[in-house]
Amino acid sequence: MNESCKPTIQANAAADIIESYQKYVVPSYGRFELALDHGAGSYVWDVQGKRYLDMGSGIAVCCLGHAPKAITETLTAQSQQLIHVSNLYYHGLQARLAQAIVERIGPGKCFFCNSGAEANEGLYKLARKFGHDEGRFEIITALNSFHGRTLAGIAATGQDKVKKGFEPMVAGFRHVPFNDLTAVQEAISPATAAILIEGIQGEGGITPANPEYLLGLRKLCDEKRLLLLMDGVQCGYYRSGRFQSFQRILEGHPEAAGFLPDGISMAKSIAGGFPMGAFWVRQPYADLLSPGTHASTFGGTPLACSVALKILQVIEQENLSQNAREKGEFLKSGLLRLADKYPELITMVRGLGLMLGFELSSQIPAFAGIEKPVSLQFMHRLHAAGMLCVPAGQQVIRFLPPLNLRQSEAEEALQILETILSSLAS
Repeated sequence: MNESCKPTIQANAAADIIESYQKYVVPSYGRFELALDHGAGSYVWDVQGKRYLDMGSGIAVCCLGHAPKAITETLTAQSQQLIHVSNLYYHGLQARLAQAIVERIGPGKCFFCNSGAEANEGLYKLARKFGHDEGRFEIITALNSFHGRTLAGIAATGQDKVKKGFEPMVAGFRHVPFNDLTAVQEAISPATAAILIEGIQGEGGITPANPEYLLGLRKLCDEKRLLLLMDGVQCGYYRSGRFQSFQRILEGHPEAAGFLPDGISMAKSIAGGFPMGAFWVRQPYADLLSPGTHASTFGGTPLACSVALKILQVIEQENLSQNAREKGEFLKSGLLRLADKYPELITMVRGLGLMLGFELSSQIPAFAGIEKPVSLQFMHRLHAAGMLCVPAGQQVIRFLPPLNLRQSEAEEALQILETILSSLAS
């Protein structure tokens, strides 16, 4: 759908939609007061007809942008053949997708589910199964991490705000500072079975792991007989410019070839907006979850797998991994330039590829005396200027645009951002 075929605008549509949400939808999200109607590529339109450049792409989900023809055609064609079959049976699409993922990571096997939280749940169960006979069940994770909203997911997450009101926490998780190998070493106990980290912390503020940390964790896990697990839900699927972020972080390092995690969770971009998740498990642990130990009714359906295969095909055909690098470098350079120009507003720029973040000062005069975090106040200005982004915590704004972002769109994003910064600085 494009701008010319959008529905007729109704004057009170947004207010009516918001009122219906307040009346009928569980209020578990802090929503911005925008009611979106349709999208095309890197843009979305609200019900009032206003256009927004979407630099968040559904929080790193819509990797081909909104309403891509490739997904529409694939969904239509596959829905006329098989939509769903039970995992009591085989189908070729799931086998092909598993093979494609394994070929992009390393020897192992895949399990398919519906979300990142479910994929991480599979990793927790893998770790417990691995350590069960020795009484080991504990998983070490990082402070400022995010691993989902299930009960085990919030216990694994290294942020207190997601835990409040849901105590007692699921036992078996310990948190240590990110990128601190010594802290991990000191946290290992006789009960430890695994270490779980994100290659690039997303919700925690766009913080990449450093090469020495990753290599040190692999060596430590080998020495202590622990599983090294990675949450690639947000930072995976070419967002960094490689299939998984650890591949980009270690690129060119002399020890890169010897590094491979034992398990990786995936979701978000895996099917470009169609709900899907997965986790990959390295040999020799790929058969730990034997029949009856783990399952998902909707995991790996023909419909989901057909879309996921199309996503990989388009990424490869259009060389979107390289586009993520090039547009990411352009955006990061632009953000660094703006940070130099407005040091009183932007204090730091971080990230790789098309997973970028800039940290705002906590002392912006225009935001003083207002209880809302500076990130949310800044978001309101972005919306008014016609751009969507994703906040992270109190002070960070994330750029997570489609992998096929165009140069003109990257330039537009920086222009909008500079206009807002200029107004705040004056």
